[in-house]
Amino acid sequence: MVAVLSVVALAAAACRGGDGAAPAQDESGTKVDFGVTREPCPDTGHPDRGCIYLGTISDLTEGPFKALATSIVESQKAFWKRVNDQGGIGGYDIDMTTHVADNKYNPQIHNQVYQEMKGDVLALTQTLGSPTTAAILPDLESTQMVSVPASWTSLWGFEEVVLESGANYCVESMNAVDFAADDLGAKSVMAVHFQGDYGDDAAAGAKLAAEGRGLTFSSTVTQTGQDNQGGAIDAIVSAKPDVVVLTVGPTDAAVIVGQTAARGFTGKFIGTSPTWNQGLLASPAASAIKALYYQSAPWKPWGTDSPGHEAMRAALSGVTPNDGYTSGWVWAYPLKAALEKAAENKDLTRAGVLNAVRQLESVDYEGMLPEGAGRFSGTPDESLVRQSLIYRPQEGEPTGVGLVKDFFTGPTAEGFRFEKPCYT
Repeated sequence: MVAVLSVVALAAAACRGGDGAAPAQDESGTKVDFGVTREPCPDTGHPDRGCIYLGTISDLTEGPFKALATSIVESQKAFWKRVNDQGGIGGYDIDMTTHVADNKYNPQIHNQVYQEMKGDVLALTQTLGSPTTAAILPDLESTQMVSVPASWTSLWGFEEVVLESGANYCVESMNAVDFAADDLGAKSVMAVHFQGDYGDDAAAGAKLAAEGRGLTFSSTVTQTGQDNQGGAIDAIVSAKPDVVVLTVGPTDAAVIVGQTAARGFTGKFIGTSPTWNQGLLASPAASAIKALYYQSAPWKPWGTDSPGHEAMRAALSGVTPNDGYTSGWVWAYPLKAALEKAAENKDLTRAGVLNAVRQLESVDYEGMLPEGAGRFSGTPDESLVRQSLIYRPQEGEPTGVGLVKDFFTGPTAEGFRFEKPCYT
């Protein structure tokens, strides 16, 4: 009886989660520990499968990226539903709806809600924000919890528990400055950005590219909030740079672009990917944005013709297009690949998923990223995605942007040796 009770306790610990839970085995011989149960997931309709629980921490109510974040969450729900409809992974369905929390884009809140859910999930399918994710990074490492960032800071290239996708902010800004020099004839660049792993990483890339190209460079830090942009606006109007690399939130971008234009600024803006939302075309700054603004991006938008984009649109039919959906869908592919590899290895423990990540030579993004993306087995320099795109606001496009420059690698990113994060 002692032996039987020990097995029951072990299985309960493995299913329910909690630090220090020892691995158990399911009927197929696959090892499991946190966030994996033999009981079916709620509401998936497959009583013959167990359940893998994933966590989501996002900016859902009052932070600067809430408009994008809600779309990211809905997209990932649709992504994992498609996985379940296609047979699940290793005899399990995926649940990402039970453990969803709001971080309000606040690192302290992010850590708090993470601590509340971490014992009940195998991995995080979303941890939104660079500074917020940095707040839980030591714990992710110590618990071997693989996570998917809704952000692109270059630090993630050096963190094997973080499954980044696409060009990071540093590379994206390098390419933006090279585009500004080669296509816009820019001689001076200013980075206007939030402080921390988001804005400072982009500013670091812009500086590296500007210095490498012989352009004059300056940098201005700003804070979130429409009423906090006066200093940035004054700096732009005073310095009159040819191009501003803008790394803020969409509402902040509207204020900065609109008010600098109203004060006579005629230079161009290139926004880092989270800066854009098509709602800007309906804002009071719309005319200035159409005239002055470019948008850089790590992948193509909603209406693109690729198998992945088509699958996304089919899974999200009826929604108003938004590239938060596109980002959420793309970000989920590496975790799917890691779970599939872990199931193949018969090890769906946290350590097993991390070991599977180390074995990934590539990820099938179904055409949403260029060939070769998703190599997690190489060094950071080998795995770095160096290609990004440039768009402009365009009425009539599903998410308000039209392509200016397809996937390209500028000379700065091409020659860059990725030996440490651009910003730490």
